[in-house]
Amino acid sequence: MTNETETEKTVSFGFEDVSPEEKVSRVKGVFRSVASRYDVMNDLMSAGVHRLWKHDTMAKVNPQPGEALLDVAGGTGDLAKAFIDRADKVAHRRGVVADTRATVCDINDAMLDAGRARSDMEPYEGRISWVCGDAQALPFEDRSFNALTIAFGIRNVADRQAALSEFRRVLKPGGRLAVLEFSHMTVPMLQKMYDTYSFNVIPKLGELVASDRDSYQYLVESIRKFPKQDAFRDEVKDAGFSGVSITNFSGGIAALHSGWAV
Repeated sequence: MTNETETEKTVSFGFEDVSPEEKVSRVKGVFRSVASRYDVMNDLMSAGVHRLWKHDTMAKVNPQPGEALLDVAGGTGDLAKAFIDRADKVAHRRGVVADTRATVCDINDAMLDAGRARSDMEPYEGRISWVCGDAQALPFEDRSFNALTIAFGIRNVADRQAALSEFRRVLKPGGRLAVLEFSHMTVPMLQKMYDTYSFNVIPKLGELVASDRDSYQYLVESIRKFPKQDAFRDEVKDAGFSGVSITNFSGGIAALHSGWAV
């Protein structure tokens, strides 16, 4: 007879193994702690390069006038803004009027509050919706969105397959998925150098800038525990997406996995 404790499911929280429920709770705590300094820390950790990765991600999504985006774990709204801006430029070129909208869905209310409070959000009033929700059980109807993005959030989900299945459910036929995540470098020697930087510099930055070393220690560990690019591509395929492709950024520091709901 199998002991119940031997079969209890665990997931990684950085280098720790915890229950899925504990991971959800602790991830909420991490992002509640860093919300007010989240954008500043992203710029410092990546020397601003994360903005280029997001730019290229949105180019891959190819927003069109009148479409609806769901940005999961969207936090402070970078991709939601970019989606609307790109679609509006296309509408202007074509001489059409279209109501392009975006929804930011994040499990952490503090991140949503930080996004709403941004000084550059005023022009998007009424076009960006802010919804507190879990990626594993999205509070939206089937086939509601033309595109779905998640940037640097999928590794924080307790059950990735449940989340990917939800992404597939809420996308319309022909909808596009774009998952941008820190990943694994394609050259082993560079990976060693990057690990040295990550483990020695990023937690110290978190302590100095956000007064929170532990949260950034977790973020570094969670990156190392995330599957390599090919393995995660298989997870996306298993969730029912077609034409799944990988684009490595900065030698694999980050990777974009994109696919289609058909």
